[in-house]
Amino acid sequence: MKNIIVLISIVLFSSFSSSLFAQENNFIEEYLERLENSRKYLILVAETMPKGKYNFKATPESMSFSENLMHIGWAMDWHSQSLIGGREARDWNTDTELKVDNKSKEEMIDKIDETFSKTIELISNFDINKLDERLDYFGSNRTKRQILLLLADHITHHRGQMLVYLRLNGLKPPRYVLYQ
Repeated sequence: MKNIIVLISIVLFSSFSSSLFAQENNFIEEYLERLENSRKYLILVAETMPKGKYNFKATPESMSFSENLMHIGWAMDWHSQSLIGGREARDWNTDTELKVDNKSKEEMIDKIDETFSKTIELISNFDINKLDERLDYFGSNRTKRQILLLLADHITHHRGQMLVYLRLNGLKPPRYVLYQ
């Protein structure tokens, strides 16, 4: 009788844990699909703004179009490579790789595309068992899963500002790309 109970317990635990594993793996697959669509749409937005308007600001205290674009790259690098991947964070005061810093429109778009590629690669190889690990996020205790969701929100937030900048310059934004 004891052997039957142990056997049933093992079978139930195995089916439960494999179900959780599949759910976490689905989360990563769905997140990567979303991130790839987000990349495509952000690049379309960046290509739509003429290079002569990349310094446009809605208000003096706002970030410019180019600053919003590169800020997305900086935050993507920090959220993925540093928070999720464990790499030491870039020094905002000295590192210019993900800042506007005299970059042309084409160089900024290439840098954003490269940053998306690095982020997608890191997340593709991420150990899904670490999604529940917790980190300090500006004083809040967040899981790595929540960090990924915050990254997606952050991209959307700044891309939304860029879309408004297109409209303020009389430009029609590219058609919205679903699921991103």
